[in-house]
Amino acid sequence: MHVALRPRSGCLLLCLCLSVLTLLLQSLWVPVEMTHDEPAGRSPEEQGQRGLGFRRLALRLEALNTQVQRLSRERDVTQLTREDLSLLLQSFRQDQQGLAHLVERELKRVSQRLDQLSRHHHHQSHTPSPQDELRLHTGPNEKCEVPIDPVYPVCAEKVEFLRARWQSDPCYAFYGVDGTTCSILTYLSQIEDFCPPRPGIKHSSPPWHQKPHAYTEKAEIRTTLRPLYEVISNSSGPAVNFIRSRVERMSERWIQAGLRMRQSSNKTVPTLMKVLLYPGALAGSVGQRFEAMLKRGGPLGELVQWADLSACLTVLGHNLTFSTSQHQLHSLIGAAPGQGSCPIQRPLTFDLIYTDYHGLAHLQGAMGLAFLHYRCCFRILDSFGTEPAFNLGSYTRSHGYKTLWGSWGLQPLQYMTMFPHTPDNSFLGFVSEEAVREEAREEGLEAGAYKKDKIAVVYGKQDYMWQGKSEYVGVISEELETHATVYQPPGHVSNLPSFITNHGLLTQERFLRLVRRAKVFVGLGFPYEGPAPIEAIALGCVFLQPRFDPPHSSDNNDFYKGKPTTRQISSQHPYAEAFIGKPHVWTVDANNKTDVREAVRAILHTEVKPFTPREFTCEGMLERVHAYITHQNFCSKSVPTWPPESALRAHLGPLGQSCVEVCRRSSHVCEPALFPHLNNPAAFNRLGIGCSSTKQEVNHLFPSYSPWGRHCGLQQEPLLFSCAGSDPSHRRLCPCRAPLPGQVALCPDCL
Repeated sequence: MHVALRPRSGCLLLCLCLSVLTLLLQSLWVPVEMTHDEPAGRSPEEQGQRGLGFRRLALRLEALNTQVQRLSRERDVTQLTREDLSLLLQSFRQDQQGLAHLVERELKRVSQRLDQLSRHHHHQSHTPSPQDELRLHTGPNEKCEVPIDPVYPVCAEKVEFLRARWQSDPCYAFYGVDGTTCSILTYLSQIEDFCPPRPGIKHSSPPWHQKPHAYTEKAEIRTTLRPLYEVISNSSGPAVNFIRSRVERMSERWIQAGLRMRQSSNKTVPTLMKVLLYPGALAGSVGQRFEAMLKRGGPLGELVQWADLSACLTVLGHNLTFSTSQHQLHSLIGAAPGQGSCPIQRPLTFDLIYTDYHGLAHLQGAMGLAFLHYRCCFRILDSFGTEPAFNLGSYTRSHGYKTLWGSWGLQPLQYMTMFPHTPDNSFLGFVSEEAVREEAREEGLEAGAYKKDKIAVVYGKQDYMWQGKSEYVGVISEELETHATVYQPPGHVSNLPSFITNHGLLTQERFLRLVRRAKVFVGLGFPYEGPAPIEAIALGCVFLQPRFDPPHSSDNNDFYKGKPTTRQISSQHPYAEAFIGKPHVWTVDANNKTDVREAVRAILHTEVKPFTPREFTCEGMLERVHAYITHQNFCSKSVPTWPPESALRAHLGPLGQSCVEVCRRSSHVCEPALFPHLNNPAAFNRLGIGCSSTKQEVNHLFPSYSPWGRHCGLQQEPLLFSCAGSDPSHRRLCPCRAPLPGQVALCPDCL
């Protein structure tokens, strides 16, 4: 196909092409005085010759480009004849062959000298810096062949990968890789441990594998939160300000709880831990979006958890580092410069890293191969939980459980939830905040008593949460003066019903004062499972919430779609419904006016005292986190010893029920750490189950029994032990245990 080109267009196009090519070649030639990273040990003459060929190419093209531009200036381009353009192109063609030979010759010279660069580099005498100690060295004129060693089966594959990709990430060059086989083999043997030790080089484990100095110091209960204020002061922004103000507001309660814990004599004193707190949702561009949402009434639940976790760890006596900076994270963990393809430079100096899903991705992007080595040290704050079927990458892909949030291959108990709704994960929780006690004293009220007005406060800070709820809230307003705390952008007209008194967004202190006056705290159905209803109940409110029929789940609800859980959500706050219940919690059909009206009238005739489950007090959280730090060890390859086997109560459930349901029927909870004690034929025999056959499979429903054919299934993959799975053709074999009263995460035998 031939396209006609006008003289003006052709001239401009040629100008553009020559300019781009000139810039490209100029970028390849860098003056000697600018090459800070030039390999050492070469003379200035050699360095100058290296760029001379490219410089000649760039200068010649620049001259041709100038000639075209001069023609454009000196005469009207619209009058430029075909002959003029033809002469210009002919001039360029005359140089084309010489330029091609010159490019070919220069590239060949560069190729021939690649091996020489590393040899010269390591012979310059200079005082080594700490970074130089990390870089790898190969001898002069050394010839390297890829070894064949069955102990290192992927060595050759890794060598081929780095030959092609060593320039894809600057971290390889940082560690001394320069494209030669020798440098690649040295890197793969000393840094990544994929190849056998090099001849004549003393082999030691990679630097990031080596264990740092063991601590012997014990953690002692603190009676001040000053160390926490110091570490938080390094960060700023609305989210961090919220965390700091919450800690300050609750500091007296934390210190008093710590003193009471110190006086109890039955607590094991754990080793002092170095702990990194890294809320990834507050870092980088994600953090900017999160903080923008906070100003418009966005979610605070995660920040409540981070505030209470940091206070809890401080009181327990551990040393904290707090960061919301991705750049600082790289420095804290010793990441190599680059894009995270290489391992970190030194052993991880933290015993525990608390982060979230965003932070987990940041850690993986900074740690390279070391991420897998240290992942047993991670604890993931995960509000809604991650079930085992969604956690193992290979299993999620082959069984249809793949989501955006799972597939990290951690121990499921490393995920820490806001409520104890997913026994496969560890329940971290938070502390229910109380109203200011001074106000109660000023009003002459007894401790724990609250004067109630005939008002209701609606739970929902954004307009969209109110859509379709006008009739439901209207029935409540017939009996109670109804208040809201909905964010209203400046200049926008409120969409709320006219009978609502809207206070706009309130500070946490003012919000608590309002709720303390209220008789009823009204749930609209969203947000799901937040901390506010627990705090309202602690302030003497009754929580009124909608029932979901059918239950909400990832199958029928956009919010839960893609979440790594199969839970069926029966109401806005399942924990409040199941673990607290009446008279503190009423769950109604929000579409049935009669049901709502009768519930409100019954509440008005019921006197309700403030109530806080022990697990949501400072003492309860200190006890729980202390137990986790003391007993949970995900770095050990042996069978978990906590909770002890003595806590196990084995149950064989009916067809189609999960172990969560099976254990709940007997007033127990499913304990995934006890699964290994049931994963054997003897466990079936003890329950009187005769197995015609027994097989091991990678299946999150196992161990289980199939009555058709009397087949018994055992779990082959420990990461898939699951309290959650259910199937109509399987009877689950379940490890149940008794919960400690008011502390479902622990058991009488656990402490």
